[in-house]
This record gives sequence, C-alpha cells and structure tokens, in this order.
Amino acid sequence: MAEIIQERVEDRLPELQQLERTGLFSQMEIRAIIRKALELEYRIQRRSLLKDDFIRYVQYEIHLLELIEKRRTRIGYTFKKDEIEDPIIHRIQSVFRRASIKWKDDVQLWLSFIAFCRKWAAKVHLSKIFSSLLAIHSNKPGLWILAAKWELEDCLSSESARQLFLRALRFHPRCPKLYEEYFRMELMHAEKLRKEKQEFEKANMDVGSLEHAEEVLTGELARIIYKNAISVIKSAKFHVSLLSVAQLFDFAKDLQREIYNDLKALHTDDPLTWDYVARQELVIQSQPGEELPATKQAKAKEVGRREERCCAVYEEAVKTVPTEAMWKCYMNFCMERFTKKTSSRLLRKKRLERTMAAFRKAHELKLLPELQYRQLSTLLLHRQLLKESLEVADAGVKLFRKSVEMWQVKLEALISSESHEMAKGFDQAFAYLKPQMCLPLWLTWAQWSEDAGKQEETEGIYKRAIFRLSGADSVPVKEKYLNWAYRSGGYKKARDVFKSLQENRPFSVDFFRKMIQFEKEQESCKMENLREYYERALREFGTDDSDLWMDYIKEELNHPLGRPENCGQLYWRAMKMLQGEAVEQFMAKHALHQAGRL
Repeated sequence: MAEIIQERVEDRLPELQQLERTGLFSQMEIRAIIRKALELEYRIQRRSLLKDDFIRYVQYEIHLLELIEKRRTRIGYTFKKDEIEDPIIHRIQSVFRRASIKWKDDVQLWLSFIAFCRKWAAKVHLSKIFSSLLAIHSNKPGLWILAAKWELEDCLSSESARQLFLRALRFHPRCPKLYEEYFRMELMHAEKLRKEKQEFEKANMDVGSLEHAEEVLTGELARIIYKNAISVIKSAKFHVSLLSVAQLFDFAKDLQREIYNDLKALHTDDPLTWDYVARQELVIQSQPGEELPATKQAKAKEVGRREERCCAVYEEAVKTVPTEAMWKCYMNFCMERFTKKTSSRLLRKKRLERTMAAFRKAHELKLLPELQYRQLSTLLLHRQLLKESLEVADAGVKLFRKSVEMWQVKLEALISSESHEMAKGFDQAFAYLKPQMCLPLWLTWAQWSEDAGKQEETEGIYKRAIFRLSGADSVPVKEKYLNWAYRSGGYKKARDVFKSLQENRPFSVDFFRKMIQFEKEQESCKMENLREYYERALREFGTDDSDLWMDYIKEELNHPLGRPENCGQLYWRAMKMLQGEAVEQFMAKHALHQAGRL
C-alpha cells in the first residue's frame, strides 16, 4: 500500500512544481500540501474505508482549487491552468467516482459530485454521471427532473431532455411533478423556437431547413402532454398547477383558456376549483376601451368591485359545494383581503362587513374549523375591533368547549376589552377543560391580575392554580409565584412563599436557583440561608445536577462567611450522590476549578 500512496503523491509533483515556479505558493506551503496529501491518501487506501475520509479528501482538494483561484486573481496570473487545475479536478473526480461506487445509495454524495462537475467546467462527464445515477436511483422522480433540466439548460438539448422525461414517465406514470416539469419544458422549448424565428426574421435571414411546424411553435406538444396528464391524474390541484405554468407564457393564451375551461368542467365539486375561479376575478384586466383608474379613490373603488365579483363567485360556490373545505377557502379569502392595507375607510368597512357576514353564515351552518375561529378572532383583536373579536371567540367556544387554545383566544379578547366578567370567563373555562390542560389559562389569568395591580387576587390565583394543577404542570406556576412574590413584596415575601411551597413537590432547579439569587441580592447576604437553599435543592436534584454541587462549593469558598473546610466534605458527598455521567462531569469541573481554569 505504501508504494501505491507514494506513487500517487509523486504524480502530484508536476503541478506542485508549477505552483512554486509561478509564485502562487511558497516552498513551505508546498511541503504542507504534500504532508496533508500523504495523510489523506493513507486514509482512502486502507482496508476499512470510511465515507467521511473520502469527503475530507474532496473538501481539501476543492479548498485548494479555490485558494489557487484567489491567488491567481490577486497576482493576475491566468496561465498554465491545464498543468495546475486540470490534474486536481481529475483527481477529485476519481475520488468521487470511487466513493459513489462504494456508497451507491447515498444520493447526497452523487449530488455533490454533480455540483462539483457543474462548477468546475467538467460537464463532459456529467452525462455519464447522470446515467449511472438514474440506473441506481430510478425510483426518485426528482433526479430525473434534475437530469432533464441539465440537458435543457446547460446542454441546450431539448430532444435529450424530452427523452429523459419520457423514460421517467415509464417508471413513474402517475407522478404529478414529472408531468408538470415536462409540460413546462415543452412550453419553454416552443418559446425559444419562437424567439429564434423572430430574430431570423428581423435579420432577413433565410431560415430554410430551420423552419419548424406551426403546431410546435404554438405549443401543441405541451397540449398533448396536458391531455395525457389529466387523463391519468384527476386532481384539481394538479390541474391548477398546470394552468399556473401555462400562464407564464404569453403565446399560450389558447392553451390557458382550454385548461381553465377543463378545470371548471371536470372539477366542479372541488373547493380548490371554485377558489381558483373566484380569485381570478381579482386579476382580470380591464377591457381595451376602459380607462384605468387614476386617483386613489378610483383605484379603491375598482378594487372593491373586483372583490365584490370574487365574493359573488364564492357565494355561488358555498351553495353548490356546501362543505367545510369550501367555507374555509371563502373565509381565508375574506381574511386575506381584510389584512390588505388601504387608505380608503369605505373599503376597510366593506371588507370588515363582508368578513363578518361570511363568518356568521358559516357559523350558523357549523362548517368552520376551530383554527379559523382562532385566526379571525386574533386578527380582529390586532385591529382593535374588540366587539367583533369577542363575538367570534364566543361563537368558537360554544362549538369547541374542550379546546384550551379556543378558550385562550376568548380570554385574551376579554382582557383586551377590559370586561368585568374576567373571573366568570376563567371559571367557565376551568369547568369545561381538564385540569392538566389549564396551565396556559392560569398563567394568563395571573399575568392579567398582576398587570391590573390586584395583589391579593393575584396571590389567590397562584394558590388556586398550584392546588388544581398536579405533577409537572404545577412547576412553572411555582416559579412564577416566587418571582411575583419577590417583585411585589421583596425578599421577605419571597421567603415566605418559598417556605410555604418547600414541601409541595415537584420542583425545578430554577425554583431553588431563583431563591439563591434573591438571597445574594440582599445587602446582608446570610450564608446560613444559602446553605439551607442549597441543601434543599440537593435533596431534590443532588443525584444528577453536577453544577449545583460545584456552585455550593464555590459559595463556601467565596462567601465572606463561608467555610472552605466544608469543601472536602461536599466533594465526597457529591461523589456518593451523583450517578452515571454526572460523576465524571463533576470530577472534570472540580479539577478545572482547582487548576484555576473554571
């Protein structure tokens, strides 16, 4: 093996000598490159091969290529690329080839190989790479699309791209993405031919044999693909995606019209069809004889008229297809238009009326999902429309009484409207919801009460929440309660709360750390209190929290009233109590602390 590696390193000598002669690298840098090359070669020549070693090899060589490119730019030297860069590129390709043969299933490795060849002008090999890749991974439509795009965009070969798409469709006859990209490719090809013809005509050149059939120039091939696609894939979403592609090409107006008419005829009962048809009313251009609106008021009126036409289509749609999905599309449209900024008060008022009218109809029919109740109520709340927001939230909780998110939205609306029925609203929520789901509502209630300056009520809320919540759900409330006590009544109040909760398990480490921090912030920080808090914390978390032990030891060392002689005893207690990896972590931290590095 050593002889092979030595030979491979010696093969580098001509390019390395050129790098030194041209002044791109110094002699010391060349020696460093040789040492690194030896190390990398040994890694990829051993018996047990690792993919990471091949990746490191390739990365190093690519970084070297990039460095050479930067050095060339800096000194302005552009010669001898065939003697310097080309051998490196060939070597990287060879390593990539070995790796892709060894790990055939790694698609990312193949894609990295392709990206390298595209970047470093090694496109000659790409056709073979794509052939090998598709032979192994023929079950991945995205790779077929990638290969076809390369043939079309880089090699300018529409025929090769077409053949690849046809082969792909044999493997994936029901893949919407393949049909969509094939359809796009044929339209792009037709557009390219039309532009070529126009350029030839401008130059008064005789096109002769370059003349293409009129059907090809008008996108007839794309139309055939479209017909085949909709006969195989009967989906409104797929139909709309093909129409969106066709609309990118101005010459395909007839094809767009045909697809649009087929969409309405074939998918009458699909909400997506009605949604698309309605939204088209927004983008329909004015007739040639009509004047475009010039003033802001005229533009707002025109937008209002277009929105009215959209809503007329939606109204017809919800009568024809009275489903939850259809009403969802209608409400989404109303909310989207309502969020659009406009300086016209009349337009804003119309949008609000339209949205609320649609909501009330959908609510009566009980055909709106919970998410839309929440979204609409939140949207109205952000616009300071408190009455409407509360109306939507009330309607939502009547239908979805077991949803904590819906109650949260209603309570936020009550808070914003400064309602006197806050306590009643929270009590209603707790009556319908399971106790373990109510944590966010308790926190919201406590925060509202604190912001309102009601200290006695806030304390009562925290105590009720701790009593009602069980297990881990009560932990965040205890932390909030302790924080509130310190903010509102100072250290004495916080200590009283701590003592009242100290046997009310479970706790979090932060609960004890907060109390320790409060003690340290006092002018007369008492070491005996700190010991009490640390001991109680260690009673709960002494088996797995090495940081807690280290902080206790540091406190004894650094506090004016600390007892450094206790540190040894604390160390042995920690070694007995800690379990698993926490022991090793503690030993490492303690050693670093003694060495003065922590």
